[in-house]
Amino acid sequence: MAIDKSQIEAKLAQVLDPNMETDLVASKAVKSVEQDGDNWKIEIQLGYPAAGFFDELKQKINAALGDIAGLGEVDVTVSSRIKSHAVQQNLKPLEGIKNVIAVASGKGGVGKSTTAVNLALALQAEGARVGILDADIYGPSIPRMLGCQGQPESSDGKSLEPMIGHGIQSMSIGYLVEEDTPMIWRGPMVTQALEQLLNDTRWDDVDYLIIDLPPGTGDIQLTLAQRIPVSGAVIVTTPQDIALLDARKGLKMFEKVEVPVLGIIENMSIHICSQCGHSEHIFGEGGGARMSADHGVDLLGSLPLDIRIREQADSGNPTVAAMQDSQIGVIYRAIARKTAAKLATKARDHSAAFPNIVIQNN
Repeated sequence: MAIDKSQIEAKLAQVLDPNMETDLVASKAVKSVEQDGDNWKIEIQLGYPAAGFFDELKQKINAALGDIAGLGEVDVTVSSRIKSHAVQQNLKPLEGIKNVIAVASGKGGVGKSTTAVNLALALQAEGARVGILDADIYGPSIPRMLGCQGQPESSDGKSLEPMIGHGIQSMSIGYLVEEDTPMIWRGPMVTQALEQLLNDTRWDDVDYLIIDLPPGTGDIQLTLAQRIPVSGAVIVTTPQDIALLDARKGLKMFEKVEVPVLGIIENMSIHICSQCGHSEHIFGEGGGARMSADHGVDLLGSLPLDIRIREQADSGNPTVAAMQDSQIGVIYRAIARKTAAKLATKARDHSAAFPNIVIQNN
């Protein structure tokens, strides 16, 4: 009995992509199903970076197709293609950057910058080209966390070349001033500096630019919402009630300015003693899940309170770079896949598909 293409597609419709939370057919990930003699070739193309998920997905597909009697050899290829997604009205994506993801927290001290750097590294590990902009003008920390030293070069005297650390393109006011020099600036100077750091940097074909925001909902956040094209935002919090109160303010801020919140990352969710193995919820339990349920926003993942995360960030060798295949590294990479997949469900930016029409008087 001949195998029909529709039989294979029906089986693919039963394969769930846990990152997209839908099946491969519904998510339009099935690019082609072709017969080659008695064998079949299946091409799957995901809309987000997921190198760490490719093998698992192939196994799921092969398992689903195993029910079809008489099916010959099946060659399954899985790849990713990252596209540019829509931003706020009246704004267009920046040159050299497909998507901007803001990482925010309503409160300081929740590990937002450490999470932002490891998220950037995890997206890169999954196959994306990534940059990070340090938007914390008063307390820049990205240079130290990426282990970058010195000042950025300028080939034309106007623009800056991004600094590279662990393969990540980065820019920060910390590269332009001494580490112990305080930035005693008023709000307008800070927002102007942010725009210059973003627009005057020659970002090189970045799939995702992570913007590490300072805590709160002040001038920097308002500038980001009004003048910088943002595809989505991620909120970092701890399970502690006080941190969650401020995290909710950050979430509401993005909702008001029509920037989609891709999800919540709960940091310092549990501590496991390195000596005895005892686990304890030092900052409370389940706060991120409650916030997720209350506001209809995904919980992207929960990270442990682990001394190595702090030590590695302080030394300029963040956890995903230092221990990519460790349990913590695997958690960061899973969060990165879910974050990018959530963005992949949003509307695409089609501005590049339309020509620019110029009217001239000859």
